[in-house]
Amino acid sequence: MTGSDTTPPPPRPHHVHGRALDGDVPGMRRVCFGMGCFWGAERRFWSLPGVYTTAVGYAGGQTTHPTYREVCGGRSGHAEVVRVVYDPGQIDFQTLLRVFFESHDPTQGMRQGNDLGSQYRSAIYVEDSADLAAAAATAAAYAVRLRAAGYPALTTELRAGVPFHLAEDEHQQYLSKHPRGYCGLGGTGVPCSF
Repeated sequence: MTGSDTTPPPPRPHHVHGRALDGDVPGMRRVCFGMGCFWGAERRFWSLPGVYTTAVGYAGGQTTHPTYREVCGGRSGHAEVVRVVYDPGQIDFQTLLRVFFESHDPTQGMRQGNDLGSQYRSAIYVEDSADLAAAAATAAAYAVRLRAAGYPALTTELRAGVPFHLAEDEHQQYLSKHPRGYCGLGGTGVPCSF
């Protein structure tokens, strides 16, 4: 699998706040979260104070320029993710991790609810080893709480340095453009605050 043979066109500005979806922003940090379908995942983050912008895309697979059809067909190995660009002076990484873990069920393996396939896996893709260590520590602590509440083992994939590929424009901020659109996002009800 090689993905699309063309580079996607530049993305339109964010549908909610008008900021750019791509490019470096001085002083900002980035993290990608896979929580099942990326439409609801993106909506969960875009209005948090300190989040500069969000974008949906694909990460963790083998192809360059993956397409939605390829990813949803399970042929690329990518997960559907939301990239969160945030100001660490306004919102800390731990808060983002709490929102991530509380907003989906990270014990379901290659699915989220009725959405089945490797593209719907739980995943955290960070920029560096420090964020990876922080994510691993939070995941380990949350796994203990989940087990105490009767859930199976946590299955969240944790990796650093994973390339992010923007999804097609029609998927960006989908639930802002289509407020009654599908969202299968749902948590376990187990708090992730330490």
